[in-house]
Amino acid sequence: MVIGVLTLELFMGECSSLKSKRRILKSLLARMKSRFNVSVAEVGLQDKWQHSTVGVTCVTNDDSHAHQMLAAVIKYVEAAGTVEILDIQTELL
Repeated sequence: MVIGVLTLELFMGECSSLKSKRRILKSLLARMKSRFNVSVAEVGLQDKWQHSTVGVTCVTNDDSHAHQMLAAVIKYVEAAGTVEILDIQTELL
């Protein structure tokens, strides 16, 4: 069993309040969950208006499949256009 962990530091320049940040993140995280069948949560910087740390995990039986899944999530977030990725960290357990 392989567990893939992805941590994304995100910047949302158009947010002017925590309410607008929550609206953008809630939509993005729900789409990621349904499209890729991964677990997703905001894991840091909850009190910052324009920044967020998001954790993504997947479970599979192959290292290469875990890398492919996490790479697909990164591409999807980049293509979404609502957030900017500042930092990416991946780890396999």
